[in-house]
Amino acid sequence: MLNRPLAAAAALALAAAAAGSAEAHRMWLHPSATVLSGEDPWVTVDAAISNDLFYFEHHPLRLDGLDVTGPGGASFQVENPATGRYRSTFDVNLTEPGTYRIAIASSGLMASYVEDGERRRWRGGPDSFAAEVPQDAQELQVTEMARRIETFATRGAPDDSALAATGRGLEMVPVSHPNDLFEGEEARFQLLLEGEPAAGVAVEIVPGGSRYRDQVGDWTVTTGEDGVFAATWPEPGMYWLEASVDDDNASFEGAARRRASYVATLEVLPQ
Repeated sequence: MLNRPLAAAAALALAAAAAGSAEAHRMWLHPSATVLSGEDPWVTVDAAISNDLFYFEHHPLRLDGLDVTGPGGASFQVENPATGRYRSTFDVNLTEPGTYRIAIASSGLMASYVEDGERRRWRGGPDSFAAEVPQDAQELQVTEMARRIETFATRGAPDDSALAATGRGLEMVPVSHPNDLFEGEEARFQLLLEGEPAAGVAVEIVPGGSRYRDQVGDWTVTTGEDGVFAATWPEPGMYWLEASVDDDNASFEGAARRRASYVATLEVLPQ
């Protein structure tokens, strides 16, 4: 685990930039494997922002807010973290049997206001808002932000002990286990927003390898009243899921908007 604050300004800046170009650039984590066995299994994870899924050609995804939750809910340390020109990378040693949740999460505030006739922007956490944003700021606009980007890996038999919801932001609770997915079979997942079922949220699903196809091959499903959505996988491979919420239900008193996003990378295995 990299012990950095989730409200880091750099992470929020990256989230804002990615949100502004969501149609072209996608954030993702890509594990070298998701189902492993043996005495000392390792997973190498690439983290990037790109036009084509799982291909490095735009920008590295910074590792601020990186956390690995292992079997039993314990946090695990990552090894060899590094950030290069087009990607970040790190290793996870699956020392215990079971399922690992590998996630980058961030939350905080974004503000825009006019001071001395100039438009200014600020990013940070609620604790620093009052001290750093002028109380008499003109045309003040504040947005509450949260994002989660994750993937999963399992050593041996899958389990659910690392998959519990945190109750923060938009997140996915697997009904079907994320490391037990097969082509042609339906899988079901639940989206939660601040711990409650997220109803009516569109979930975009995109197969990897779009660089080598004429068509992206994506499709969209929508969560029901219970926050549950279903997907049937047309073929084996890596898949990218993305969902977002933009509303006026911010918990921070000074914020007019709330924006929350969720991204997952899942591997679907052949029958």
